[in-house]
Amino acid sequence: MTSHIEQEHPDYASRAGMWRRYRDLYAGGERFRHNAAEYLVRRQKEPAEVYRERLARVFYENYLGSIVDWYMATLVRKEQGILYEGADERAKAFFNRFASNCDLRGTTLTQFYKEMLTEALVCGKSYIVADFPKGSGTALSRADEDAVGLSDAYLVGYTADEVINWSFDEKGEFEWVVIRTSCLRQDSVRSLGWKKETRWIYYDTTNYEIYEKLEGDDNRIALIERGTHGFAGIGRTPVFELRIPDGLWLTNKIALLQLEHFNKSNALAWALTMGLFATPVIYSDREYTQVTGESYYVQLGSTDRFGWMEPEGKVFQIAADNLDRLKDEIYRVSYLMQQAGNSTAQSQSGLSKQWDFSVTQEVLGAYGSVVKSSMRNLLNRIAQARKDGLTIDVAGLDEFDITSFGSEASDAQSLLNLNIGSPTLRKQVLKRVALKYLSDARQDIKNRVSEEIDAAA
Repeated sequence: MTSHIEQEHPDYASRAGMWRRYRDLYAGGERFRHNAAEYLVRRQKEPAEVYRERLARVFYENYLGSIVDWYMATLVRKEQGILYEGADERAKAFFNRFASNCDLRGTTLTQFYKEMLTEALVCGKSYIVADFPKGSGTALSRADEDAVGLSDAYLVGYTADEVINWSFDEKGEFEWVVIRTSCLRQDSVRSLGWKKETRWIYYDTTNYEIYEKLEGDDNRIALIERGTHGFAGIGRTPVFELRIPDGLWLTNKIALLQLEHFNKSNALAWALTMGLFATPVIYSDREYTQVTGESYYVQLGSTDRFGWMEPEGKVFQIAADNLDRLKDEIYRVSYLMQQAGNSTAQSQSGLSKQWDFSVTQEVLGAYGSVVKSSMRNLLNRIAQARKDGLTIDVAGLDEFDITSFGSEASDAQSLLNLNIGSPTLRKQVLKRVALKYLSDARQDIKNRVSEEIDAAA
């Protein structure tokens, strides 16, 4: 019996519709336009043909997507630094390669986390699975594993709506997880049509199982693979959750405001369009039965009058002011009032910028802490699973283009000039400045600089 694999967690079932809505709001463009009927409110007793015409004219000013992308671009504008404690050079060499290609597809660790954090900012969380290649035989030693690549861990990212069921233990870690993915598959170029393939992956603290269902195959779910995963030796699942605190969940803060702005802006646009077509008005005591239009004429009596009715524009101004207020509120709850469009174009000093962006900088720092904490935990767990003699820390993700490198270097020099009798403090200050300056360098270069500072300071 495999029906248990299809069960969904109550939290998943309650949030699935919300996640779809949030993805539409973030993506915008044709995706939002395609689903616009779900978001454009139909007026009471509005004729169907009028509503269809409004849908055909729909547009979406996507502040939400721009805000999320700005935070991501600012946060990960430079590579993080990976710091090691331990003398396992073989392990260091692996993690250097891992930082440059963490998913076996050439994606850097920073870029991978950028995609995972973007998903978390939109949906509140994302998931990362750390896996190891599966070999056909059994390696007799660690050297054999390294030689054939069985110890080369890699990452796979999953969205919030792909992890459908789970359970936590008393420590807050996963006891077991079920991941569901789907895709369209064509067996060969000559085969007719595409079929939907659904796959379930089950992990617990020791084993994994993979189930599959192919559309048209009697809806039968088949177990296609099972075994022991690479984290069984440390007694935990290979699934890691990247969760954003509710207070920092950007899309959840903005979504309702963005939907209200969408409906108000489309209503105003429709009213302005209709206002371009003035309505004729006949002032007469007689019953009026004539047909009006571009190809007709109007015959009036001696006491009748003809005129045009058009809006005065007061409600348009009120609506426009309300849209500006909604836009400002979207940026305010995102801690980005500087980008609401009211700032002056005059140049600012570095200190002035730092003051203006002080709250934004704190929020960016909070996101950086979430990423570094997740990355540190993930890397150390991989090191434990590989039985490496390393303890790993993560530095960086705390420079947001608010202050210049010169300011950082000056502050560091001022701290060193205090002559505090701590060799450890001196090493850490020098490493911080050096890694910030070398943020775009290869990880092995950063490691060499850190080791040279440790040896010389």
